[in-house]
Amino acid sequence: MSALVEAVFPRRLGRPFRWLVSASWTSNIGDGIALAAGPLLVASQTDSAFLVALAAMLQRLPWLLFGLWAGALADRLDRRRVVIVANAFRALVIAVLCVFIGTGTVSIGMVLAAMFLYGTAEVFADTTQQTLLPTLVAPADLGAGNQRMQAGFLGANQLIGPPLGAFFFAAGMVWPFAIQVVCAALAIVLVSRITALPGVSFVNVRDADTHVRKDIAEGLRWVWGNPPVRTLCIVILVFNITWAAPWGVLVKYSLDHLHMSEVGYGLLTTASAVGGVVGVLSYGWLERHVNLATLIRVCLTLEVLTHGAFALTTTGWVAIVIMFEFGVYAFVWGTLSTTVRQRAVPKAFQGRVASINMICVFGGLVLGQGIGGLIAEHWGLVAPWWFACAGAGITLALVWRSLGNVAHAQATD
Repeated sequence: MSALVEAVFPRRLGRPFRWLVSASWTSNIGDGIALAAGPLLVASQTDSAFLVALAAMLQRLPWLLFGLWAGALADRLDRRRVVIVANAFRALVIAVLCVFIGTGTVSIGMVLAAMFLYGTAEVFADTTQQTLLPTLVAPADLGAGNQRMQAGFLGANQLIGPPLGAFFFAAGMVWPFAIQVVCAALAIVLVSRITALPGVSFVNVRDADTHVRKDIAEGLRWVWGNPPVRTLCIVILVFNITWAAPWGVLVKYSLDHLHMSEVGYGLLTTASAVGGVVGVLSYGWLERHVNLATLIRVCLTLEVLTHGAFALTTTGWVAIVIMFEFGVYAFVWGTLSTTVRQRAVPKAFQGRVASINMICVFGGLVLGQGIGGLIAEHWGLVAPWWFACAGAGITLALVWRSLGNVAHAQATD
């Protein structure tokens, strides 16, 4: 057992890191349960396709509205305390929702309001939590740390949580949300156990008291004036636009173009998750044996080729194989891009840069899904894949030479 604990939580990363990972995994279980139970709750309250889509949008909209503010606050307040308060607010929102569900007075309006408020708290919690890891481990260990954070997201949020959410919802509408409250409360306890390393503080030392808007502007200027981080943000924005364009119509692509069943569509997403397990488990070896610039280029090249392969295939089992391959490199890229960014950003800017990164992610998803829907409507279900292949390919060609600087950028605190 001690060998297993050492493999999962290496002693060199320290006890505070163990508390952080434990809190992240616990929170991800609750979020994974909500990933299935949330849409089921919405569907139980309305038959409107518009309201169902609105519910999904309300969970992402807070990133675009409050992301920059969350980053600025993470860089000026006690980061551990921000995570605790944001998680407490999340627990409160869901606890109130549980009361309405339990008393039979829940309505679609209450559900939509809860999703927006929960998503808002999530912006502040997730943005600030990203700043804790660089505070707790050495730059050389960020890859190992992010690998374990990604493993928790994949296992708890993507694999374990959703089936549990559907099961508990079937047992009783209130149960998955009650469990989500328990997970959030436990995450608060675990985060409260995190202590700063000697000589390190969770609060930035500031030369002067400035307005949050000034801090936001300072963060934006820093990103724009730092070529490696600016390039990384542009790549993340564009590649999320191109990825989301076909992904938004994936269900129709699988049913109408590949002629797969509903079970077949489920196998596509499962194949991605299984590939993700392989990617997360292999990341440590890859970081030790492969040049990071090469690894970045391989991941992004595979993204371009994957879009092209989906555009060309007409067979379901081939699509499942492609989706497995996608899961492998996507989770390697997720761990790698986070690690590279955290190494390149001074601790004083970690929150603001993390928020800009997440805005690029979610802004890209929103834009991409809209673009993909329009393209599919006018030119068919394969056209979004060709759009993704061309857009990602052109972007990769333009940034190819600068990816070496992105891979090896180091912060100057």
